[in-house]
Amino acid sequence: MKRLFSILAITGIMAFGTVNANTTANITASIAATVASVSQDDAATDDVVTEDLGFHQELKKRFIEGGPGFMGIVLLCLILGLAIAIERIIFLNLSTTNTKKLTQDVEDALQSGGVEAAKEVCRNTKGPVASIFYQGLDRTDEGIEAAEKAVIAYGGVQMGQLEKNVSWISLFIALAPMLGFMGTVIGMIQAFDKIEAAGDMQPSLVAGGIKVALLTTVFGLIVAIILQVFYNYIIAKIDSIVNDMEDASITLMDLLIRNKK
Repeated sequence: MKRLFSILAITGIMAFGTVNANTTANITASIAATVASVSQDDAATDDVVTEDLGFHQELKKRFIEGGPGFMGIVLLCLILGLAIAIERIIFLNLSTTNTKKLTQDVEDALQSGGVEAAKEVCRNTKGPVASIFYQGLDRTDEGIEAAEKAVIAYGGVQMGQLEKNVSWISLFIALAPMLGFMGTVIGMIQAFDKIEAAGDMQPSLVAGGIKVALLTTVFGLIVAIILQVFYNYIIAKIDSIVNDMEDASITLMDLLIRNKK
């Protein structure tokens, strides 16, 4: 009888242990599934946040990752270059003159009121072409050759005014990618220093330095490309104004010769 009770007790304990084991396994599986689901939800949320990042946020993030040292200098090159470029564009647009209309007005003034009337027309007109006309008309009393020399000399002065500070833009165009390449070299040196200190070739040691190197190079090239576009526009605008100055100077000489006769 005692043996029967012992067998029943052992069987009950084993059954209870089996139930507990099954319950524990089920609870563990449920917890694992919940953790996996939460992890997937977090990953999906991170992906959504990453996708929701706009261009400015992404640019700011990359700029910070590139390091404040070289990235700040590259940004300074962009700001100074754009400031000079915008100032030159405004100045050149204000210096643009309707050369055909000015020439016609000067010719009409020479025929109706003489040199003084033509000079008054030039005084009331903005731009380097009108200034050159005024200098040539102001020397007509000394002869055609003196007027021509005055036009040529003052044309050189006006050309210097048009090209003022343009060389700084070309400097920033060359400087920005060079700074980016320097950041690349320094980033690679830092990566190899970490490898040497660790004594092992681990991707995590190299990734940071290479990332900084690539970001500085990319931003340097972007700055150079932006400034190059503005520089080419400014040079084209200067060439156009200079051509108008040369054509107008020849036309002025012809007008003075005809008026002299």
